[in-house]
Parts: sequence; structure tokens; C-alpha cells
Amino acid sequence: MTQAIDSTDFITLEGLEGAGKSTAMAFVREWFEARDRQVTCTREPGGTPLAEQLRDVLKAVRDEPVAEPTELLLMFAARAQHVERVIRPALSAGGVVICDRFTDSSRAYQGAGRGLSAEVIEQLAAIAHADCNPGLTFWLDVPVALGLERAAARETADRFEREALAFFERVRGGFAALAARFPDRIVQIDGTQPLPAVRAQIESTLEARYG
Repeated sequence: MTQAIDSTDFITLEGLEGAGKSTAMAFVREWFEARDRQVTCTREPGGTPLAEQLRDVLKAVRDEPVAEPTELLLMFAARAQHVERVIRPALSAGGVVICDRFTDSSRAYQGAGRGLSAEVIEQLAAIAHADCNPGLTFWLDVPVALGLERAAARETADRFEREALAFFERVRGGFAALAARFPDRIVQIDGTQPLPAVRAQIESTLEARYG
């Protein structure tokens, strides 16, 4: 049996495509590194060679439609590998882990967006990372149209980014519901603010939680 760990220093970043998670991750990393903490920055799906291969499978545009349960199971397969090979060891060594997306994305995308069972998602979460849950989550919230406009400006649209606006509206609603459900963990950040304001809100939260 895997030894239980303290995941207080496990921080996740959530939001739609183009919400600004990568920039926010840099702000969080710099705050902890300025305090001489060992920081691991990673992402989902991905984070290990095998999980990155599954990421490519999940995001690729293909002729064969991906069944919704297949998408969900591949997400958690990548997550289980990621937790065991990267997240858990880094936390066990006393480091800080900052992750671009985690299970809240599955709850929002596959749950609220695809309409898959919330109960099944929680069962898979218990299998993949029973005791390894974020201590803090920043939700970078932007209007759907703005997020997709930003995403389109930087790269070719992947399979998820080609979804209809209604799908992303459901996903955004899913994130909002999670923020209401877990107010002590999830901090909503207005991603339309100027970057200095985003940074200030993130740093004030970190100071309150970890200072």
C-alpha cells in the first residue's frame, strides 16, 4: 500500500483554454522559489513520458470519434501515472508541486461538459490519487469567447479547442460550481484583469496560505 502523504503544498491551476494558467504558474513558481522552496512544475494530461503520449492521443484531431468514456479513462490513466511518478515523489521529498490542470478539469470537462457521471469521476479519482489532492487551486476565469480567441492566436486548435461554444459554457459553469462547492480550496481569479492585478491576487493568496 502506498504511504499517505501531506499534499498541502500541491497547488493546481484550472480554467478554460486561453485563461492564462501558464502565466499564473510562473507567478506561483517565482513566489515559492524566492522563499527557497524546491518547486516542481508539471501539467495534465502529461507530466511523464507515458502520460505525455496519452496527452497526444487525447488532443489529436482524428477521423475516429473518441467515445466519452474512453476520454475519461485515458485522462485518469495519465493522471495515475503522473501522480505516482512525479507528484507524489516530489511532495514526499518536501517540495512544492504546481500543476496545470488536475481532477477539477475532469469534473468540469468530462463531467459538466460531456455529462458523464460525477459518481464515476469520483470513483476514478479515488483510484488514481486517493490521498493526493490539491491544497490550493487557482481558477483562472475568463469568458469563453475570450479564452478561445487567445488559444486560437497561439496554436492550431486541438480536438478539445474545436468543441462548440455551448460545450465550453458548460465547462465554465462546471468550474463555477466547483468553486462554490470548495470555497476553502478554490480561489477564483479574474483572468481578464491586467497581469499585475492577477499576480497581486495570486501572491496575496499565497502569503495568506503559506507565508
